[in-house]
Amino acid sequence: MTIDYQPAIHFNHVGFSIGDFRILKGITGSFPEGKITTLVGPSGAGKTTLLKLCNGLLSPDEGELYIKGEAVNQFNPVDLRRMVGIALQSAPMVSGTVYDNLNLPLELQNQKLPVGEAEALLEDVGLAKDLLNRNVKDLSGGQRQKVSIARTLVNKPKVLLLDEITSSLDRTSLKEIEELIVKINEKYGTTIIWITHNLQQALEIGDYTWVMMDGEVIETGESELLNDPHNDEVRRFVKGEAK
Repeated sequence: MTIDYQPAIHFNHVGFSIGDFRILKGITGSFPEGKITTLVGPSGAGKTTLLKLCNGLLSPDEGELYIKGEAVNQFNPVDLRRMVGIALQSAPMVSGTVYDNLNLPLELQNQKLPVGEAEALLEDVGLAKDLLNRNVKDLSGGQRQKVSIARTLVNKPKVLLLDEITSSLDRTSLKEIEELIVKINEKYGTTIIWITHNLQQALEIGDYTWVMMDGEVIETGESELLNDPHNDEVRRFVKGEAK
């Protein structure tokens, strides 16, 4: 991929293994700063492992990984996870209210989120501020995902990692989350890296796309590549012929 932008995250021959099994094999490439990059590929391609390397949940076995130009192993893990936030498909919540969940990142730092800031975060993600004292068990799937994203925004991350965050949502909620992510990217200049199995979503939302298979990056470029891949394996994958 030819990138005309400063890289937010750069991989240089990065590998990761569990025992003798190589999950990632010599990954090299960059995620452009301030852009949305979508990650697609078959299950087991290594996409989630790649994401976990980006915020220090896992550490590479080989190669170098740079965040904002600094080697990832030079970061304090807490500082790294403030800079690089993550939202998951399951949108895990702690028991209690919406406020309890929004406050969690600061509670872990022995701080407290002002109510006004919590309400502003809810409005930022398209939720009514009167949901602040609602028990999270009473939220819909779409509402939970929006609260999860709002919680991630508490630390004002420079990079936001998204792992299949719309795969279990109905079409209306899916579209709302897509619009929210585009809004966050445009309003705050947040770099977005989004794993999705929805190729149409990757095409419509992504500025750039990485296609991964068997622990390798097979093809990268502007997301339009999904309309006409150069690589035969990617072409079969896009047509639904790959395993």
